[in-house]
Amino acid sequence: MMTSITKWIALSSLLISANAFYIPGVQPQEFKEGDKVEMKVNSMTSYHTQIPKDYYRLPFCQPAGGPTMASENLGEFLTGNKIQSSAYDLNMKTEMYCKIVCQQQLSKVEAAKLRLHIKYGYHNNWIIDNLPSASVGISATTNEKQTHYAGGFPIGFLDSRDRDKKAYIFNHVNIILKYHQRDPAVESYRVVGFSVEPMSIKHEFQGGYTWDEDDEYRFSKPLSTCTPGAHMDRDRIFANQVVSNDEKILFTYDVLWEESDVAWSSRWDIYLNENDLVPAQVHWYSITNSILVVVFLSMLVISILVRNLRRDIEAYNALAVLADEEEDEDIDETGWKLVHADVFRPPETYPMLYCVCIGGGVQMLVCTFFVIVLSAVGFLNPARRGSLMNAILVFYMLCGIINGYVSSKLYKSFKGRLWQLCTVLSALAFPGVAFTLFLIFNIILWFMKSSASAPFLDVMILAAMWCCVSIPLVFLGAYFGYKQESIAFPTVTSTIARAIPPPPLLLQPWVGIITAGIVPFAAAYVELFFIMTSLWMDQYYYVFGFTLIVYIILIVTCAEVTILLVYYQLCAENHRWWWFSFLAPGSTALYTFIYSIVWFRSLEASNMFMTYMLYFGYMALICGGMMLVTGTVGALTSLWFVRMIFGTIKVD
Repeated sequence: MMTSITKWIALSSLLISANAFYIPGVQPQEFKEGDKVEMKVNSMTSYHTQIPKDYYRLPFCQPAGGPTMASENLGEFLTGNKIQSSAYDLNMKTEMYCKIVCQQQLSKVEAAKLRLHIKYGYHNNWIIDNLPSASVGISATTNEKQTHYAGGFPIGFLDSRDRDKKAYIFNHVNIILKYHQRDPAVESYRVVGFSVEPMSIKHEFQGGYTWDEDDEYRFSKPLSTCTPGAHMDRDRIFANQVVSNDEKILFTYDVLWEESDVAWSSRWDIYLNENDLVPAQVHWYSITNSILVVVFLSMLVISILVRNLRRDIEAYNALAVLADEEEDEDIDETGWKLVHADVFRPPETYPMLYCVCIGGGVQMLVCTFFVIVLSAVGFLNPARRGSLMNAILVFYMLCGIINGYVSSKLYKSFKGRLWQLCTVLSALAFPGVAFTLFLIFNIILWFMKSSASAPFLDVMILAAMWCCVSIPLVFLGAYFGYKQESIAFPTVTSTIARAIPPPPLLLQPWVGIITAGIVPFAAAYVELFFIMTSLWMDQYYYVFGFTLIVYIILIVTCAEVTILLVYYQLCAENHRWWWFSFLAPGSTALYTFIYSIVWFRSLEASNMFMTYMLYFGYMALICGGMMLVTGTVGALTSLWFVRMIFGTIKVD
């Protein structure tokens, strides 16, 4: 891997240059002037609570006949998306002015519920032609309009100047749509932009008219708060619509159409490249630092290991030849040569668990690599909602055959007899923990009536995929693994284990385990910040070219650090390196979890206990998977290293 790292970096750099390219999730939809443009609503989200809610859980206007569900895939349900039809009528290139949708009179319960969701910072997420709504608001620093393309737009706001902090709802929206005409000779248009400017206006009818739901002329009644034939503007001074008991709220909207030169294939670029200049510099800064870390470690490996090992091996082999010539003279063995009869002794504690962890780590390692590569080349992107989750599930299941093969072959090399139990644990251990945690959270979210709770049918589909695809593949891989020859070790293991002398403080195994994860974490923590922001704060993350480079750097760093530490453990005559080689790089996950605790303050989380459960529960699961990946890299690299050095010396 060290010899090909330059080629990997060059390849990944090409992927970075194309980070705005994507394969569209749907075919371009053509509209003629006056054609209906359907607007859909997605779940309301808040990064303060991490609990998505159904849009129609609040007293918003519903379409005639009730909302209908849009077609969704498994990944969308698992990620909390719930897309439904809306009551807003839009037509291509047809502008509308202060059109009334409905009027809602809030009950005491509805007012309290709406006020609570505004307090927790919930946002609406609307969709037109697969484009999510951007939010147009006023900047607190420049007092000018600015557009944010991720996270939707807020449903309301609190008056911080008021002692009681009254809640106000955004009951009027300016829907700004951009269209592109591909061929001027053809009257056909495509939607290439969608933004929403929310406003809070306490509407009043002219003449003090009160809207009755049974009044068939209600749509023709003029509003004193609207100017006929003109769009609503923030420059006009309106009274805000307060949220209170028995308050009548009138929902209205404007529609503005603007021609754009942006092609349909590039309409997602502005979403993916929002504030792109500074993050790109930070990404490159992180990559540069990480590469310097790898170069420094490589120099250490070359200068310390290669030089010392060459000298040791030449000296040991020379002594071995001398001993053959002078049979009565004993070889004065020191350092790592002393443990040649014990170095390949199976782990004394939990050898089966060790094999299960290595098998699960290889499965996670290969799955993660392929998902990142497909994301970097554009197959997985935000335009195809749920595609990333679907890809993770599919690749993780298919890589189960690798899990079974690696764990079984390693367990056979340890001369284990309970191969059936080892295979079952390989198939059930980590995915079982993940599925159990998901099931517990899903049940709790269902009782909380959150849209993040997957329907029962989708849970059964997920369980069927695990039981009918993943587990059989693990057993199939284990079958081939047990049929293969066990791993050949270059030395013979003695019957009685050699006593390990007390090491100095710096060579204590627990010191190496705690400190080893600092270097890989330092090489990846900057990119980790952007990933955490995307994962928990409803932001778009699409620089998977950077992710691929950091992922490779992380693997290389874990391998080099582990080789160094294992070598020094062997020099200290400690032959128990199996678990050490796994736990030392695996401590990277410990530092990641500690970092997640510090980063949690960025969410300004609500006081809901479920928010803490979701965040720390899933972060613990993610860090567990990270420990499997980094630990497996260290363990397999150490196995290759130990076999190589002991295979080059002459041992009786």
